[in-house]
This record gives sequence, structure tokens and C-alpha cells, in this order.
Amino acid sequence: MYNDNSLLPREAIRLAALGILAGASIPYAQLAAEVRHFASRIAGPSPELMGTSIELLVCEGLIAHDGEGDDAPLVLTADGRDELDRLLHAGVRATNTEVNKLILALKFRFLHLLSEDEQAVQVAMTAEACETELARLVDLRAAHASDPGHLVDWLDHDIAQAETRLAWLRAFAAKLGGN
Repeated sequence: MYNDNSLLPREAIRLAALGILAGASIPYAQLAAEVRHFASRIAGPSPELMGTSIELLVCEGLIAHDGEGDDAPLVLTADGRDELDRLLHAGVRATNTEVNKLILALKFRFLHLLSEDEQAVQVAMTAEACETELARLVDLRAAHASDPGHLVDWLDHDIAQAETRLAWLRAFAAKLGGN
């Protein structure tokens, strides 16, 4: 993790693999394909992300083979569940990068694995990161409001997206509170 308790890119892949196995035991090849498919559809193909080996998770005792042979399904261990919880509770960086999009998508994909109170905390943290990003964009726009060119138009577009994302997060948080 970074010093601010947010996930490193390689930890996003760990979160994906452990979260998938929290739902079902599956063979290694299927797990690798599902992780690669999800990560590449959100963040695009990235050697930085795909460098994490699922076999390393086996060596670390986070997942285990449930039987003999190459087709034996992989299962999440107790240590793997603890690691999954740690990753799900990690912060989200305020910057809107492809890796952060992947981490957010993974958090929402596996958010149901946390208690309702923990889900609410994670959504609140995500909204706070969105508020920080929005404030940064608004400040940048104010600093360049009189500049020639099209930067302000681009920033208006990004600000609108951040405002929409924040409104969605607040509505989602309210929905969680209604459970």
C-alpha cells in the first residue's frame, strides 16, 4: 500500500483474484482469465497490473488448491479472507487514473462482502476522494479561467463528470443507509 493506505496497482489484481474466489472455487486458468478480463476492460492492458502472479497468492497461503492436479479448483484460505478484507478497507486516491478506476470497480464488485456498516464507510471514503478531486479541478479551472485555448472547456467537462459521480455516490450512500 501507499503511505496514504491506498492500494498499489499490483494490489488491485490481488483484490480481483481474492474477491472472485470469495464467491466460488474455480480452476487456476479460469481465475486468471477472469482477472485479466475484468482488469483489462476497466484499465486497459497493462504490464504493471498483470505482473502479479496468481501462483504467488498460493505461495503466500492466501489461496490453495482444493484437490490434486492442474484442474483442481482454487479456494480462498482464512489468511486470504483476511487479506481481502484488508484490501477492501484500503483508501482510494483522489486522482482519477485508470488504476483507480479499476480499484473502484473492484471495490464495488466486492463491496457486498463487507458488513453494511463497512460498506457505508467505504462509500463515504470514496465520496470524500471524489470531493477532493472535484475541489482540485475547480481550483485548477479558477487559476486558468482567463487563459486562451480550450483547457477551461475540458476542465468543465471533467468537473461535470466529478459532480455526477459525487451525486451518484451520495445517492448510493443514502440507499445503503436505508437497508
